Amino acid sequence: MCKFIINLCALFFAVAASAQTANDSIATPVQTERYGIRVGADLHRLSKGFYTDDYRGLELVADYRITKKIYIAGEIGNEDYTIDDRQLNFTTNGSYLKIGFDYNAYENWLDMENMIYAGMRYSFASFSQTLNSYTIYDNRVIDANGIRYLDPVTVESGTEYSGLTAHWVEVVGGIKAEVFDNLFLGFSLRLNYMITDTKPDNFDNLYIPGFNKTYIGKFGAGFNYSISYFIPFYKKTKKTEDN
Repeated sequence: MCKFIINLCALFFAVAASAQTANDSIATPVQTERYGIRVGADLHRLSKGFYTDDYRGLELVADYRITKKIYIAGEIGNEDYTIDDRQLNFTTNGSYLKIGFDYNAYENWLDMENMIYAGMRYSFASFSQTLNSYTIYDNRVIDANGIRYLDPVTVESGTEYSGLTAHWVEVVGGIKAEVFDNLFLGFSLRLNYMITDTKPDNFDNLYIPGFNKTYIGKFGAGFNYSISYFIPFYKKTKKTEDN
């Protein structure tokens, strides 16, 4: 009889322990976090050539997750852009590289990998400027009534300034959302500050690849629309508390 009671108690504690383990697994789900590289392209520069005359550009984007919140990120690109301004017609051609980090401030649910992020980039460009033509005003022209007026005269130049460089930093803010498995769409805004640039003789850098227009001095702004694909390398799992 005592042996039967002991066996019954042992069975009871075994069932209770199993039920407790099952309850713990239900109450504490396991979250899987994937780590890898995301690569893609900027849709804005790809499409700009269709609606902007004399523009060709390509920018490749990538980020690599190193911690739960921090990603190493960068962009590399090339632009060839001819701008016909009121007094100047010039062509900028060159490549650029941006490297930095993004911090993801968005708290994802289970198995989600979306981002609302802020970050910084250090950027470098190597490019050339070609002054195609410029307009001057000749004040020596006098009409039939003896009135002097300014006559615009276009001067063809074709002068090329090569071996130019620029360094700047960017503050970045944006979002990335997974629309299909491993496929992400993103948007980012960028505020640029020029550190230094090589200026051509008797001319100026009015447009720098990757930086955009420099009409407002050392500051610039830009944005991109990106499509990228995530390539997972490994996973980390952790238990999440059931609130």
